[in-house]
Amino acid sequence: MNNVMTMSEKDMMQDLLATEKQAISSYSTGITETSCENLRKTLLNNFRTCEETQYKIFDSMKQKGWYSTKDAPDADVQQVKDSATTMSQELR
Repeated sequence: MNNVMTMSEKDMMQDLLATEKQAISSYSTGITETSCENLRKTLLNNFRTCEETQYKIFDSMKQKGWYSTKDAPDADVQQVKDSATTMSQELR
């Protein structure tokens, strides 16, 4: 008797998305904690590749209706941009 469990395409995509998000988080930590320039470059390259893969998975799920999003109001977006600009200027 075959007791193999199969995952739906949606479940696999959700699993892939979660895995990519975790990898991005791990690369981010590694990037900020390394002092070796070669390792930093490698981690940055891997981070970018992982981020591109994550976005492709997210976008595919969104197109299939498996990941719903809603746009933030323009005023809220502008407020966050202004806040980030202010913080950046204060750090200089």
